[in-house]
Amino acid sequence: MEDKTPVSLRFALLGPLRAWHGERELPLGGPQQRALLALLLLHRGRSVDISTLVDGVWGHAPPAGAVPVVRTYVSRLRKLLEPERAAGDQFQVVVSAGRGYTLRTDTVLSDVDEFEDAVAQARHYRDAGQLDAAVRLLRDALASWQGTPLAGVPGPYARASRDRLAEQRLTALEYCLRCELDLGLHETALPELLALRDAHPLREGLSELLLIALARSGRKAEALEAYARTRRVLVEELGVEPGPALRAVHAGLLADAPYLAPPPRETSRPRTRPDIRSDRRPETGQDIPPDTRQDTRAGTRSDSSGGAQPSDVVRPSQLPADSPLFTGRQSELLRADGLLTCAQGQNSPVIGVVDGMAGAGKTSLAVHWAHRVAHHFPDGSLYVNLRGYDQDRAVMDPSAAIESCLTALGVAPNAVPEGLDAQAALYRSVLAGRRVLILLDNARDTEQVRPLLPGAAGCLVIVTSRRRLSGLVAGHGAHPLTLGLPTAEEAHAILVRRLGRARVDAEPEAAEDIVARCARLPLALAIVAARAALHPGFRLADIAAELRADHGSLDAFTGGDAHTDARAAFSWSYRLLEPEAAALFRRLALHPGPDITASAAAALLGVAARRARALLAELTGASLITERSPGRFGFHDLLRAYAAELAEDEDTEPDRRAALHRMYDHYLHSAHQASLTLGPSRESIDLPLPSAGSTPLTFRGKKQATAWLRAELQVLRAVVENASAHGFQDHAWRTAFSLELYLDRLGYWRDLLEINRTALASAVALGDPVGQAHAHRSLGFSHHRFGQRHDARVHLERALVLFQESGDRIGEALAHRRLGRLTNVEGEHLQALRHFEEAHALYLRHGHRAGEAGVLTDVGWTYILLGDPERALEHCEKAIALQQEIGDPSAEAIAQDCAGYAHHRLGHHDASLGAYARALELCREMGDRFLEAGTLRHIGDAHAAAGRPEPARDAWLDALALLEEAEHPDAETVRRSLDRHSDPPA
Repeated sequence: MEDKTPVSLRFALLGPLRAWHGERELPLGGPQQRALLALLLLHRGRSVDISTLVDGVWGHAPPAGAVPVVRTYVSRLRKLLEPERAAGDQFQVVVSAGRGYTLRTDTVLSDVDEFEDAVAQARHYRDAGQLDAAVRLLRDALASWQGTPLAGVPGPYARASRDRLAEQRLTALEYCLRCELDLGLHETALPELLALRDAHPLREGLSELLLIALARSGRKAEALEAYARTRRVLVEELGVEPGPALRAVHAGLLADAPYLAPPPRETSRPRTRPDIRSDRRPETGQDIPPDTRQDTRAGTRSDSSGGAQPSDVVRPSQLPADSPLFTGRQSELLRADGLLTCAQGQNSPVIGVVDGMAGAGKTSLAVHWAHRVAHHFPDGSLYVNLRGYDQDRAVMDPSAAIESCLTALGVAPNAVPEGLDAQAALYRSVLAGRRVLILLDNARDTEQVRPLLPGAAGCLVIVTSRRRLSGLVAGHGAHPLTLGLPTAEEAHAILVRRLGRARVDAEPEAAEDIVARCARLPLALAIVAARAALHPGFRLADIAAELRADHGSLDAFTGGDAHTDARAAFSWSYRLLEPEAAALFRRLALHPGPDITASAAAALLGVAARRARALLAELTGASLITERSPGRFGFHDLLRAYAAELAEDEDTEPDRRAALHRMYDHYLHSAHQASLTLGPSRESIDLPLPSAGSTPLTFRGKKQATAWLRAELQVLRAVVENASAHGFQDHAWRTAFSLELYLDRLGYWRDLLEINRTALASAVALGDPVGQAHAHRSLGFSHHRFGQRHDARVHLERALVLFQESGDRIGEALAHRRLGRLTNVEGEHLQALRHFEEAHALYLRHGHRAGEAGVLTDVGWTYILLGDPERALEHCEKAIALQQEIGDPSAEAIAQDCAGYAHHRLGHHDASLGAYARALELCREMGDRFLEAGTLRHIGDAHAAAGRPEPARDAWLDALALLEEAEHPDAETVRRSLDRHSDPPA
C-alpha cells in the first residue's frame, strides 16, 4: 500500500499545546483530549497501553467508562491529524499497538525535539571550541519557549512533564550562561545570574556561575557574600554543606586564583552576546569603521576638528515606585519576560504594548515588571504619563513628551530644537548606543507614541493604553499583551494582600462573594478593599451584602478621587467615542446574552452589519468591550452596568423599546430560518414581517444553520426570557418554537422545558391559544424525553384540545404524532397506530405531503415494536419514496435508518447496512451530526449482530465521538455498548 505518512504535522509543547497541519492550526479539542495527545507525543514513538493513558489523563480516580472515552479521543485525534486519509487506509500517525497506541514520531515535528537537538548540538560546538555558535544556538532554542510548557493541559502526566521540561530549560540556560562566561561575557550574564539565584536559591550550579561572574567583574567581596548566603540557605533548608564544585570556586576566591581574576584593563570593556552588534550605525545598520565611531549620547561636545567628545553621562531613573500591593499576574509577567529574549540579536528597539480595559491594572503591571528588569538597562529608565485618558489634564503632546525625555537624558533645554521632527531625530541620536528602559504610560493612540520610539537596538519600550495600538504592532513589530481579568485565585490574592490573610480566611465565603461582585476587576477590588481596610471592625459579609444591594450599579465602586472611581475611569474612555459608537455602547446594555455578534449589534442600532462591525472594532479598540472569540463581543459586568446607566440617562424609552423590538425580531426570524433549514418539511408557524433594520439572517445549508444555533444557543435562551420580561411575549413563544428541533437533536431537554414554560406563560398572557398549544405540545415532548409520562400526556392532550378549538389542523396532526410516540413508549402500540392514522388523515386532507411521509415512518417504527418488521419495511419504503419525491434529505435519512432497523430485525444484515449507509451519506451531506450519530449506533449494532466486533466498535466509537462533542446524554448508552466489547480496535 502506498505510504501516506504526513510530513507536515508540527506540534508545540513548550507553551500552550498547539498543532499545525501545514499552515493550518488544528483545533485539539477539550482538556482531556489534549492531555492524551501530550502523553502520546512525549512517549516519543513508544507504545502506551490503555491503563497508562487512563492514569496519565485522570490519575487514580478516573471516571466511569474511562477506557471507551480514551478510545473516543484516539478516534477524534486520528481524524484530526490525518484529514486526507482515504477510507480503508491504515492510520499512519496514531497507530494501535497491543492493548494501547503509539504516536509515530517519524511522522511529526515537535518543538521539544528541536529544543533537545539544539542543546545537544550546542554541546558539540562547545566541545569543538565554537563558543559563539554554541551560545547563539542555545539562545535561539531558549527563545522558542512560549511560556509554561503544556499550559492548561490537565492530568498527573502533564504536571510531571511540566516539571521535567522546566528542569530541562533551566539546565540548558545554566549551560548557556557557562558558555557565555567562557566567552568573557561575565558582565552581560551577571544580571540574569542574580535573578536566577534569587529564583533558585538551592541550585548550586547557578551560584557557582554567579561567583565566577562577580569575581571576573572585580566584585570579589560580593562574590564571597554570595557564597556565604548560598551556604547559609543550604544548611538551614537542607542541612547540607555546599558541594565540591561550589567549594572549589570559593577556595579559588580566597586564593585569588588567576581564572577568577578580572580581565586586563584594555580588554575589560563589556562584551555583548553573539549577533548583538554594538558597532552598528543607528537607523541604517551599516558597520561603522573603528576609527570613525562617535559617541552620540546626551551631553556630547565637539572638539575643534568636529569630532564628538563625550562629557558627563546622565543616567535617569524615572520609574514610579513599585506598588507594595502588587500580586499575581504570573503568566503575564512571564510573557513580558519574553521581551528580553526578543531583544537578543534584534537590530531595532523592542516594543511591548499592554492594553486592556480601564481598571485592569495595566500601569501597575508595567511598573512592576519594569522594576524587575531595570538592571538589564544600565543607561537608565524613562517614564512619561502621556495622559491619553485623563479627566483633568489635556493629552500630552508628543513634542512635550520628547522634550521632557531629552532633558532627563542630559540635553540642555536651550539645545532642544524647534519642531517635532527635529526633536525626534535628536531623541533618537541621544539614545543611540544606549540601553535605556522607556515606559510610556496611558497612551491615546499610535500617533502619540511613534515619535517617542528609539531608532536603534538596545532600548526597550513599554507602552500602556486602553486602545489596541495596532499601528505599533503592524508598523513597528510591537509585541501586544492584552491584559484581561486576573484569575479567581489572583483576585482572591489581591484581597489577601490588602486586608491580610487572617481577615480574609476568617470569612472565606464573604471574600469569594466580594471577588464575584467585583467581577475580578482590580480597580473594583482595590476600592472595596480600601473600604474594608478603613473600617477594620466591619465584617466582610456586611460589605458583600452592600455590594449585593447595589448589584447592577456602580455606586459601590466609588473611591476618594477620580482615579479610584470606576464610573469616572470608564467615562474617560466613553467620552472619546464617536457619537454612533457611543450609541452602540449604550444599546449593547439592552442585550441579554453573554456575547453578541455584529449582525445582532446592527439590529440594536438599526444600521447595516458592515457598519456595526466597524463600530464594534472601535469599542474593542477602546477596551470598552472584548472580542471573546472571533466575531463575538462581550462586556465586563461593571462596564455593562455603566452602559445601562448611560442608556437610562441618555436614550428615551421609545428609542430603547424600538432597539429591543429590532433585536428580538433579529433573533426570532434568524432562529426560524435556521429551524426551516434543518427541517424544511417540519410543521411551521407564520411570523409577522420583521421590523426595518432588524437584519435577520439566512442560511445556505444545514451546516451553517447548525453552526449559528450552536454559537447562539446561550443567547437565544436568554432572549426568550428577556422578551417575555420586557412585554414582547409574542416573540418569546415563537422563538421557543423555533428552537425545538435543534434543542431536541442536541439532547438539551432541560433547556427545552425551561424555555417552553416561559413560552406558555407568555402565550397565556397574550390570550393566544395557538401559542399555548405549541408550548403545551413542546412541554409534553420534553417530559416524554425525561420519562415523565404522566406530565407528558397532560400537556399533549391539552395541546390537542387547543389545536382543535383553534382550527389548526396541522398542529392537531402534530399533537396526534406526539401522543402516538408517547403511547408507543407506554407499550400501547395499537393505540399509537390510531393516533398516527388520525395524523395521516389530517395531513392528506390538507395536502401536507411532508407530514404524510413523516407519519409513514412513525407507523413503520410502530410495526417494528409490534414485532412485524415486514409491514414496517413496507411503510418505511413508502416513506422513503415520498421523501425522495419531496426532496427532504433529513426526513429521508430518518426513514432509511428505520428501514435499516427493519432489515436488521429480519436478519438481513447486508441489506440493513445498505440502508444505513444511505442514511449516513445523507446525514454527512447535510452536516447533521446528531442523526449521523444515531445511524452509526445502529451500524454498530448490525455489525455486532452479524458477528463482526471490530467494525462494530469502530462505528460505536465514531458515534460516541459525535455525541460527546455535543455533550448529548445518549453518549452513556454508547459507552455501555463499548464496555461490552473492551478490546481496543486493531
